[in-house]
Amino acid sequence: MSVGTELDAVVIGSGPNGLAAAITIAREGGSVLIVEAADTIGGGLHSAELTLPGLTHDLCSTIHTLGAGSPFMRSLPLEEYGVEWVHPEVLLAHPVSPSEAGLLHRSVDATADGLGPDADRYRSLVGTVVERWEHLEENVLGPILSWPRHPVDLVRFGLRAMLPMTTTAARMKTEKAAALLAGCAAHAFLPLTRPFTTAFALTLTATGHRYGWPFVRGGSQALANAMARYLEDLGGKIETGRRIEDLAELPRSRIVLADVSPPSLARLLEGRVPETFLRRYRRFRPSPGAFKVDYALTEPVPWSNPDLARAGTIHLGGSATAIAAAESATWSGREAARPFTLVCQPSIFDSSRTDGRHHTLWAYAHVPNGSTTDFVQRIEALITEMAPGFPDVVAGRRVHTPADLEAANPNLIGGDITGGAHTVRQLVFRPAYRLDPYTTPLDRVFLCSSSTPPGGGTHGMSGHLAASSAIRRWL
Repeated sequence: MSVGTELDAVVIGSGPNGLAAAITIAREGGSVLIVEAADTIGGGLHSAELTLPGLTHDLCSTIHTLGAGSPFMRSLPLEEYGVEWVHPEVLLAHPVSPSEAGLLHRSVDATADGLGPDADRYRSLVGTVVERWEHLEENVLGPILSWPRHPVDLVRFGLRAMLPMTTTAARMKTEKAAALLAGCAAHAFLPLTRPFTTAFALTLTATGHRYGWPFVRGGSQALANAMARYLEDLGGKIETGRRIEDLAELPRSRIVLADVSPPSLARLLEGRVPETFLRRYRRFRPSPGAFKVDYALTEPVPWSNPDLARAGTIHLGGSATAIAAAESATWSGREAARPFTLVCQPSIFDSSRTDGRHHTLWAYAHVPNGSTTDFVQRIEALITEMAPGFPDVVAGRRVHTPADLEAANPNLIGGDITGGAHTVRQLVFRPAYRLDPYTTPLDRVFLCSSSTPPGGGTHGMSGHLAASSAIRRWL
C-alpha cells in the first residue's frame, strides 16, 4: 500500500483502541506507526507497583468485561503472545446484606437458580440475549446508525434494552435480582431512570455468560504488551514519549487515527476544519468521574459472606433503589453518601500480582466529574459493612482522585473512564452528528477512541471500526 517513505497510517495514542486500529491497518498489509505521549504503552491498560514493592496493580482497567469477548479481541492470537485470561469462579457478586448476594455465574441456569422466584424472569430476560448474541454483537458493539443483518433479533433486544433500569428492576420479585441487574446497568454512569440503561445490564450479563468477566494474569499491562508485540510482528512500529501538539509534527502518512478525547482532537484540528464542528467536539459531555483506591492487604478481605470471596468483581451500594439514587446524585454533580463502588480482588486468583505475603484490592467509586472530595472513608465504610474486619488487614493504600487519573491520562477528563457520557444523543451520535462517527471534516483524519461507538471498555472495537472505515476510503 505504501508509496516511497510515506506511511499508510499514523495512530496517535497506544491505548487498546489505538493498538486495535494499528493492528487492523497492519493486518491489511499497511505500514503503520503509533506515537504515544507516555513512556509506557497501553493507556488504561497500564500496570505498576502502586502500594508496596512486589505488588502489581492496574492503574485503570482490571476486569475486562468485554475484553475476552469482543469480536476484535477474539480475532487476535493473544495467547500466543503471553496473555492468560483468569476467570474467577464467580464473575460478580452484588451483596444486598452481609449474608445475601446476587451472583453472576458463567452459566445462565446457575445464575437464575440463585435468584429464587426470579429464576424464570432472569432466564427470559438475559438467557434469550445470550442465545442470540452472535446475531446482536455486531450492532450492540458498533454504530447504532447501521443496518442490522438480523433485524428481528435486534428489535427484540431493543424492546427490552430501551427500558430504564428502574423499570426493569421493579419487575423483579427479589432484591438481589434487582440489585444484580441494577449494578450492571450502573456501568453506564447514568441515572438508572434514563432510557436504554437496561441495555448495559443486558450486554454485560450476556457477554459474561458467553465469555466471562476475566482479567489478565500478571496485570492488564500484559494485554497491551501482547497487542504491541503482535503489531510489531506484523511490521508496525511504536514510538513512546512523543506528545503531539500539532498534526504537522506527524510523519507523512495517508491517514491519521487519533485515540484521544474529542476535545483533544479538536485542538489538533483547529484552523483546519469548520469552527461549527470543533464546537461539537469541545462540547462533548464527559461522564461522571472515578475515585480509585488501590490497597495492599495482609490477607484477603474478610467478607462475612463467603460467596464474595469467590467473586472477581463485587458491586457495593446496596439495593437497586439505593444504587439508582446514588447514580442520579452523581450525575447531577452531588456527592452520594453511599456511592456506587466496584471492588476487584485479583490476587485471590492470580498469585503473580503479589509478593507472597500480601494481597491486592482494587476499588473505585462513581463520583461527580472533576470532584475534589476525598471518598476514601465512604469506600471503606461500604467494604467494612460487608467485611467488618477490613480496616485491620489494610497494609497500604494508593489514592487516585479524578484529577490524578486525568493527569496520568489526559483522555480521562475529570476522571471520566468511559470516553464520554452515554446519553441517548451521545449514544446515537457519538461523538458528533455524522453518518460515519469515526470521520472528521478533515477527510484523512479519523477518531478511534472510546468516544466513538461502541464506547468504553477493553474491546478494541472503536479502534478496529475506525481503521476499517479508513481502509474503505483511503487504503
